[in-house]
Amino acid sequence: MATSRSECPLNLAVELLGDRWSLLILRDVMFAGRRHYRELLLGSDEGISTKLLADRLQALTAAGMLTRRPDPTHRQKGIYSLTERSIALLPALVQFGVWGHRQLGADDELSRTAETLDRGGSKAQRAFMARLRQDHLQAGGV
Repeated sequence: MATSRSECPLNLAVELLGDRWSLLILRDVMFAGRRHYRELLLGSDEGISTKLLADRLQALTAAGMLTRRPDPTHRQKGIYSLTERSIALLPALVQFGVWGHRQLGADDELSRTAETLDRGGSKAQRAFMARLRQDHLQAGGV
C-alpha cells in the first residue's frame, strides 16, 4: 500500500477494503467459488461494471489479496485465487454477514453460510479456511 493516512489497523483495513466492491468480490470468490472474470461480472447480484471489476481485481491482486494465473483452457482468461491474506478475512466476513442478517434483515437464504459458520464457531471456520487453502493455495489454485 502506498501512503496511509495513519497506521491505525482499522484505517489500514478500510483503505484496502473500504470501497463498495472489494469485499463483494472477495465474497464471490470465497463463498460462491467464482474464479474467472466473467463469472464475477455476471454472477454479482449487485451489478458491478466491467471497468470497476477490472480495476478492483487489479487492485486486489496488487495488494496481495488475490493471485491471477493463466487459464490453461483459454489464452486470454485468467483464474483468480485467494491468498492466505484474504483467507484470513473469513472470520471477519462471517461476522459482517451475521450482523447484516440480524441487524439489517438480510435475506435468510443469502445469510445461511455466515450463520452456519458462526454457529459452528472457530472449528467450523477453521475447516472452511482449510478447504479454501486447499482449493486456492495448493496445486496452483485449481
